Amino acid sequence: MIELDDIDRAILRELVADATQSAGAIGRQLGLSQPATWRRIRRLEQAGVLAGRRIDLDTEALGFGVTVFLGVKLAAKGRVSLEDFERAATAIPEVQTVQHVLGLYDYRLRVTARDLADFERVLRRRIMTLPGVGNVEANVLLSEERRPGPLG
Repeated sequence: MIELDDIDRAILRELVADATQSAGAIGRQLGLSQPATWRRIRRLEQAGVLAGRRIDLDTEALGFGVTVFLGVKLAAKGRVSLEDFERAATAIPEVQTVQHVLGLYDYRLRVTARDLADFERVLRRRIMTLPGVGNVEANVLLSEERRPGPLG
């Protein structure tokens, strides 16, 4: 495990806020040179602290106004393999994440759809036909607040 100092944490907070920032821009915010900032970012990447950078799309602006979290319990009969379920679920374009979880359900899926009618179509034609699906519980996302995580 890598030792993080206050500057490393500040760099991580800056990247969490906007991963598209250059090392020079982050350095200016923190009073560091661009090369010093870049070296620290590179060290964080090599240590596995930074596992990647991504862009968050505004799904609503793209026409997907509904997000639903599904709890999926696999049926005991047939004993479908977890890999078969995961492979089939990740092939559905509307399924944004597939999380294998411990608890009441075996999986938690994040599904986006244009509207509730579109979600119902995805649920009936794609989700409910996945291998091994037993019980499904849906929770419609009303609002979401992003938190910076343990660095905040």
